[in-house]
Amino acid sequence: MFNELSVACFENEVPSFVESAMERLYGNIFSSLLEFKVYGWVAGTTSTYVVSENGEIRTLLLFKKQQRKVQVLNEGICLQEDEMRRFSNFIFSKYEDVDAISFKAIETDMKRLSYPHQRFNHLEDLTLKLPPGRESYLASLGKNTRRNIKRYTERLQKTFPSYQFNVYEAAAIREEDLRAMIEFNRRRMAGKNIESVIDEEETRRIITLAKACGLVGIATIDGRIAAGALSFRAGQNYFLNVLAHDPCYDDYWIGFLCCYQTVCECIERGGDEFHFLWGRYDYKFTLGAVQRDLDNVTVYRSRIRQILHPGLAWTQAKNGYLRQTKVWLKYGETDLAHQARHVLKRVRDMKRAAGSIVHGRTAT
Repeated sequence: MFNELSVACFENEVPSFVESAMERLYGNIFSSLLEFKVYGWVAGTTSTYVVSENGEIRTLLLFKKQQRKVQVLNEGICLQEDEMRRFSNFIFSKYEDVDAISFKAIETDMKRLSYPHQRFNHLEDLTLKLPPGRESYLASLGKNTRRNIKRYTERLQKTFPSYQFNVYEAAAIREEDLRAMIEFNRRRMAGKNIESVIDEEETRRIITLAKACGLVGIATIDGRIAAGALSFRAGQNYFLNVLAHDPCYDDYWIGFLCCYQTVCECIERGGDEFHFLWGRYDYKFTLGAVQRDLDNVTVYRSRIRQILHPGLAWTQAKNGYLRQTKVWLKYGETDLAHQARHVLKRVRDMKRAAGSIVHGRTAT
């Protein structure tokens, strides 16, 4: 059968069909109109690119044209090399003044383009393909993990007979539970001398999204929240946003159990994928996640046009190589990487000790 492709562009317009089409195509919270709106998307400045095959939409990208650059807004999605080539050809043909196109945090099989480009890893998304049932999910986990889930669940129930786990969705989610989870997160970060990135403005955004598309698993003891796992739903996929527990329950694996039970609830609701997102924490791999790399790609009209934008090219390279260095320092398995981590830990410990001394002197 002959496949007929057609390309359309709605300049400075996002048609009404876009919201449902993006949910069907990508099922990604970071490529959804809801998330764009919550994080300040402005109508009238965003254009829509649509590729249809035999009348059915197969690619849908939102983009903004700013001066001599086009920025694609969709993030977290998979874009094949032919899709990126088609979009680049279209943009450079339509806008003679555009020199560069930027894609942020995409998964791609791109190996070569006819245009000069830069490609650097931006972050990872730890993703679990959800099985058909919670029993098959539990069976897919490691032997030690299955044993620990059983042992710690029984220990929790025995030590705290009032322990309960409940799930709430969208409008039923309570703001006070979300704020308690965020406070647990802040306290954990503060214990590591790290300032949480979740300020009041971000808290309000989280609450807004949770009320619209959230699913939260809440563990309570004596009627008070002890742990919570909040995820956002897009299509049939779930995206973990906040996982936190009261530090007084550190010895009971309550945060891990809350996350595991929340994943099971997503399975019960017919979910396709559970995204633990970035951060290569052991618990994510223990719960079955697989790493997907998400890259930033900048495509230039020509080598000369790239040279004419040294600031853009330099920023992309700087951020890319800085990311590589951080990943190597944090996760590298060579002797040199281990030694570097040891030195950095010593430096942090010395700074922490010095800060404690200064604080102690100030207090007296």
